Amino acid sequence: MPESAIICVDDEITILESLKEQLKRSFGDRYIYEVAESAADAWEIIEELKADNINIILIVSDWLMPKTKGDEFLTQVHERFPNIITVMLTGQADEIAIERARKQANLYACLYKPWTEAELNQIITSALD
Repeated sequence: MPESAIICVDDEITILESLKEQLKRSFGDRYIYEVAESAADAWEIIEELKADNINIILIVSDWLMPKTKGDEFLTQVHERFPNIITVMLTGQADEIAIERARKQANLYACLYKPWTEAELNQIITSALD
């Protein structure tokens, strides 16, 4: 069983399904793939994975979500778990939010909707190398 996980966070289930499917196609069984429809759901998954001693290596989070925006969530993740690589997925983030995430969440990359599977694969591969 894989000992490392990638978490995708987006309030649209179709986006989450696409991300998970593309990640599985690109990386197969090397990782556990978890999806969350909100930052709150993502925190629950993070706590469960940590309790099971699963290493969370990367989080891809949408920017525009209800309650907690992606840059805020990724900043909170970075504060608690600085080794987790953060990627923001967005169709609407402004440059200020992206820059804030770069500084406060150590944002690795920003992936713009609609993305291609090749873009996703390239960003994740380079982030994990």
